Amino acid sequence: MSRGVGLLLVVWLLACSGVHAQALPTQVSGSVSEAKTRLPIPGATVQVVRTKRGVVTSTTGDFSIEAMPTDTILFRALGYKSQRMPMGGIGLSQLVVRIQLVRDSVRLGEVQVISDRPDRAIINRALRNIKRPAPPVVSGAKRPPKPKPLFAVDSTAPKKPVPTIASPVSLLYDQFSREGKQRRKMEEIEAEQRAEKLRKARAEYNKAFLDNRGYTP
Repeated sequence: MSRGVGLLLVVWLLACSGVHAQALPTQVSGSVSEAKTRLPIPGATVQVVRTKRGVVTSTTGDFSIEAMPTDTILFRALGYKSQRMPMGGIGLSQLVVRIQLVRDSVRLGEVQVISDRPDRAIINRALRNIKRPAPPVVSGAKRPPKPKPLFAVDSTAPKKPVPTIASPVSLLYDQFSREGKQRRKMEEIEAEQRAEKLRKARAEYNKAFLDNRGYTP
């Protein structure tokens, strides 16, 4: 092998090794925190712009992602300004970075909350305007008879004669005569019989009910 051919072979091997070294990815790891407080930012996205592949930071703000030396990594978090980090053709196999994001002071517009529930006056007006259907008319229907008391009111009891000044003799006769005394005794007996009959009828009627306090006509 001549000297010139050997030199070209060495140059070609060096060129191939340089291309192979540039094609190796870099493992980028580190943390994302707030620039002012240095507190970690969990849930921040770390994305390779070229491939759109990304990861999310842990609860402590840590991450690890693989990128090529020619790639650019984009760091984003809600409420913070996004930050880009170009790899710059670095040929390292591992790279540790500390990314600090600045809060984004975005002022939101005024928000007006409107309830979709109608006003109480509208509800009351709608209720008043509802047409209630008329009760159905049944042809040939008869009204039920009015309830009657179970025991008729006794109105046939004999009444004592009302003595007047015009007949003082009848008053004296009714008070002291034997006939008057017998008539008053019979009235008392008849009243007791009627009361006993009514009591028995009430007791018989109330047997079918739990509340047996009696019936009062």
